[in-house]
Amino acid sequence: MKINLKRVDDAFHFEAMNEDGRTVHIDAGEKIGGKNKGVRPMQMLLMATAGCAAIDIISILKKQRQEIKDFDIDVEGEREKAPSLKGEATVFTEAQIHFKLKGKINPEKAKRATELSMEKYCSVAKTLRAAGAKIEYKISINNQSV
Repeated sequence: MKINLKRVDDAFHFEAMNEDGRTVHIDAGEKIGGKNKGVRPMQMLLMATAGCAAIDIISILKKQRQEIKDFDIDVEGEREKAPSLKGEATVFTEAQIHFKLKGKINPEKAKRATELSMEKYCSVAKTLRAAGAKIEYKISINNQSV
């Protein structure tokens, strides 16, 4: 895996590119001199967790011939406060993830696919846990809690 990070402006705006030429913009908040022209790195970590889990879950459910019409994920993360950084947050201490699926999906299969992703396959979730974050998740199918 290879990533290139290129500075775009004289502040904190960057463009990251992977080896396939895909890009994403990264920036800091205005509070520290950024211009909000991209995603903050810690937001990207939550996005990566959702993306990683989504790929796992869809892959598992497709193999089980489940009909997924829509898939949405909400993620909220909490970070510890570090007095040495004047109240700025540091690592994630917890994350709550809500997987929202729509379609003809067996609830037990969705539960199992989600459990496999979150507990076994998703490398990003494993990375967050290794750093001490507690990850909780819930599932709904067609707006019904599972």
